[in-house]
Amino acid sequence: MMMMDHDNQTKENKKNKVHLHYNHTDFCNSSRWTARECYDFMYERPWQQVNDFYSRLVIGGLSLSLSSSLLFQDEKVLSCVNEITEACEENELVGVSMKGRRTGRWDRVTFKILLSYHGNSFDGWQKQPGLNTVQGIVERSVGSFVDEKKAQKLKDLGLPLEGCTVVAGRTDKGVTALKQVCSFYTWRKDVKAQDVEDSINEAAPGKLRVISASKVSRDFHPNFSAKWRHYFYIFPLNDEGEELCSELGVEDENRCSKEKYREWINGSVTHLGEEKGEYLEYDDTAASGKKPRTFSIHKVNQLLLPLQGRSLSYKMFARDTKASRSTGPPTECIIYHARAAEASLPCDNEVCGKGGKRLKVMCVELVANRFLRRMVRVLVATLIREAAAGADNDALLKLMDATCRRATAPPAPPDGLCLVDVGYKEFNPENCIIP
Repeated sequence: MMMMDHDNQTKENKKNKVHLHYNHTDFCNSSRWTARECYDFMYERPWQQVNDFYSRLVIGGLSLSLSSSLLFQDEKVLSCVNEITEACEENELVGVSMKGRRTGRWDRVTFKILLSYHGNSFDGWQKQPGLNTVQGIVERSVGSFVDEKKAQKLKDLGLPLEGCTVVAGRTDKGVTALKQVCSFYTWRKDVKAQDVEDSINEAAPGKLRVISASKVSRDFHPNFSAKWRHYFYIFPLNDEGEELCSELGVEDENRCSKEKYREWINGSVTHLGEEKGEYLEYDDTAASGKKPRTFSIHKVNQLLLPLQGRSLSYKMFARDTKASRSTGPPTECIIYHARAAEASLPCDNEVCGKGGKRLKVMCVELVANRFLRRMVRVLVATLIREAAAGADNDALLKLMDATCRRATAPPAPPDGLCLVDVGYKEFNPENCIIP
């Protein structure tokens, strides 16, 4: 009886819970979405087409750099393919020369595995009981390659025969990876790289694929050896923006000018104009009190530029981080490249050469030395929210001084996020997809 009363009280407390909103003090505060409004805007999208696009890349073994010809339909946007080179390649000979003089862990064989997997087919990277995770599948697949001593130890403990992997960066549920890097080691000398590749490929065909497996230096670490991570986010655009543009008399579909917008909301004009590089109009917020439902991709790009090349604390853009990592250097990241551009997503028929209707999307490309947990998704959602509200170009820099994470938007859907690459050499801007 007491348990039932407790449950009823809990439900009542949840029902009466007051959801507080962060009080922004800038001029566009009345136009800024609340957390709930931002969540609804992000998730009310045709995400299935984005999922299908990523799935075709994984199944076909395609690089996003090579596929950008379909994405952007413009050769000027294309860049050379960024192939990951073997890390610590020069040190492999050192490892061989030390053989015979060191034993124990120094005598082990380390394999570097380059993986491609479709995020929507798994419950994230990290192994969790009862869930279908990428790490769980990979470790079960390499379990047959562990040495006899470890195999016996696992058997004595009643644990399944699994290997132990280290990854460059854990991805959330729904996040796709085209060149994820992980490693595992064994003391067995008879294991070949092809054996490792074949074993993993048989585990989840069409969803998980090994691009390459190779022996590397014993001191290679997928995470600590990495110098940068490359992420790409595809945000689908609804058709409602195009319909509103048509009603307002826009000359060029899906384009508008910030100056004309300001005149329009003040009632001085009845239509929007056009400016190259501006995409997606705003709704009337000042005159009618309605908040914007569309945004400018050009504005998103302007908000991104101040972040480049600076060591900044992104703790306001992180989620689910431990208290020990919430302040100071652990939250500092250097973004080397940050761009946003309009593109159109090819459909199934177009990939097959039969044509078809393309979905307009916004692409956000980010390359940094490191990323905090859910940082990319929060950053993308906040960018869209600030662009829709018409915030100043340094809005994201100002948000970093906030004291509450409610100042930033809730994370964007994981469906649009893709880990493109992990680099073990110095970052080269020429390898980026959006110049």
